This record gives sequence, structure tokens and C-alpha cells, in this order.
Amino acid sequence: MIALPGARVLPLAALLLAAVTADVRADISVIDDSGANVVLARPAQRIVSLAPHLTEQLYAIGAGERIVGTTEHADYPPSARAIPRVARAHAISVEGIAALQPDLIVTWGSGFPAETVEPLRRLGVPVFVNEPRTLANVASSMRRLGVLTGLDGGPAAARFSARLDELRAAHAAQPPVRVFYQVWAEPLMTLTSRHVISEAIKLCGGRNVFADVPGISPTVSAEAVIAADPQLIATAEPGARAGGALDYWKRFDTLSATRLDQFATLDADRINRQGPRLPDEIAVLCAAIARTRARLTK
Repeated sequence: MIALPGARVLPLAALLLAAVTADVRADISVIDDSGANVVLARPAQRIVSLAPHLTEQLYAIGAGERIVGTTEHADYPPSARAIPRVARAHAISVEGIAALQPDLIVTWGSGFPAETVEPLRRLGVPVFVNEPRTLANVASSMRRLGVLTGLDGGPAAARFSARLDELRAAHAAQPPVRVFYQVWAEPLMTLTSRHVISEAIKLCGGRNVFADVPGISPTVSAEAVIAADPQLIATAEPGARAGGALDYWKRFDTLSATRLDQFATLDADRINRQGPRLPDEIAVLCAAIARTRARLTK
């Protein structure tokens, strides 16, 4: 090695240490639910959250104060209502998001069409796509958001999983109850085994009568529901306020659910959001399935 006058020659050990230190100081990265590698140079400090359940997840891991923009219906916890709105159903304000200067955008994969999300990528801001198809994925999402924010998402994920384990232990081994879950009345829509709610029905000891139908949220006929003869019919409304969505089925005396008088309206803000409150509403679903089972054994 030739040393220039006045230059200090670093020992080989020091050079190796510098190289190792550079490797340790690697970028933060996680794999999102689209399979993309999301890379940050430093923990996210200014986050745009484009789904109510993602806003709840960020609050659960302690990153709520870092959210600078969110969606129209992100209303929990109450402090989330003060966050500026930059999106609503099927529409995103790219200009509004750019003005907030985020260093991370988190979005729901099926919440917006691909052509709506693509302009966000052109902002040059890392985008984390969330698409929770399983209950375990919800816990995983909180852990990964913890990595991206430099916070520990483990405790929130552990609480989520522990509550589900309790419910599974109490209900999953019970005799199955046939369940029809109504997403929408007109057109009549349900959920298949590819959706988290169907997994929740199974966890509670229920059997989704349309679990094996192709797709995620297919349209079905009233005749198909009657043929499946569910023992419990469930739906969800904001605040669990029954608005008559299930009254149609009460005219069919041949339906087991009608004979047993087993209809349940869940809280849509909890059961439809893949966030930290989801196990609380799954517990309500489990209780409804348990009541139906008790009626069957009388």
C-alpha cells in the first residue's frame, strides 16, 4: 500500500470493522402482502394510512401520532377523527397526499382499483400493500408495520393472537353449526373460505355453508341459501344496529334459522376491519353460534 504524505493508514482490522458497520446499517425492509419488498432508509415518521383497519393497526402499535392523512371512515380510536382525509371509497387525492410529504403510504390492496393506487407509486414514496386473507396475517401486519416505524408491533400482535387462541380453545371443537353470512341483501352476497370472516366462523365452531364457492364475495340465490338450510344467519351493520336486512329470511318456516329464531347482527366497524378489535367481535359471533348450538340440543 502507498501512503500519501500526511495520510493515516488504517489497520486491516479497522477497515473490516468499517465494512461490517456499513452492512449493519442496512435499510429497513419488509415484504408486503402483494409480495413487494418495501424499503425505507429510516423508520417512517409521516404516514398516510388508506384504510380504517390500517389506521387502527398503526394506533395499536403506538404509531397513531405519525399518521398525517387517512380515509373518510377511519374513526377509531376517536383521535383518528382529527386526521386530515385524503381518500374515500374508490377515490384517492394524490395531490392531497403529496402535499402531506409522507415517507410511507400504507394501503388496502382490494380497497382501491390498481389504476387508482398506481399514481401513488409515481410519487416516489414507499407503498406498503396490506391484504389480510387470514387472521394470522392481521397479526403479521402489525409486526411488519412495527418494523417500518421502528416500533415494536409484537405486543399488539401477541394480544390479538392470544385472544383468538382463547376463542378457538373454547369453541372450535364443538359440534358444527351451519352459518350463512350475508354481506349484502340486493344483490344477495356472501363470503367464501378465502375471507377472514369465514375463518372466524370456523374458529367459532361454525361451518360456512358457502365456504367452497369460487371467489371471495360471490353473489348467491335465495334458493341456494334455502337449500343450504343454515341454522344461523348473520350479517353486519354499523354499531350492530339491526336494520331489517335479515327480515326476508323470517318468512321461510322451512329454514332452520327461522325455526330456531337464530339471526345475528354484528358490528360492521369491528368485524369488517382487519384490525386489533376484530377478536372482540369474533367473540360476539362465537356467542351467537354457541346459542344456536344450545337451541339444537334442546
